Amino acid sequence: MQNFHPTGFCPIRDIISRLSSKWGMLILITLNANNTMRFNDIQKSIGDISQRMLTVTLRALEADGLVSRTIYAEVPPRVEYKLTERGNSLIPLLKNLVDWAIANTDAILQERTDKKYEETV
Repeated sequence: MQNFHPTGFCPIRDIISRLSSKWGMLILITLNANNTMRFNDIQKSIGDISQRMLTVTLRALEADGLVSRTIYAEVPPRVEYKLTERGNSLIPLLKNLVDWAIANTDAILQERTDKKYEETV
């Protein structure tokens, strides 16, 4: 039996959990689709993400080397975000996951509906 104990380094807990957060993957896909983006453009593109959560998630993705942030010394300052080489290498894998989700959405939503119905009967 393979164990996944929380002692030592666990790639699932440490790296994949960050990517699979509510916003991480969506931000990466958004940056891939739009290339270089400013903070407000990312927020508008996603829609329902708060400024704080976008800031926190971008910082985490930057800390992992998936997103780069460039600050331009202008008035007002301009900050742009884009995928790094590492971030770009992740995109084909994320696209496969997104394609799988799209292909299975109807069936999954139907199962959820069926399960809710069964629970109430």
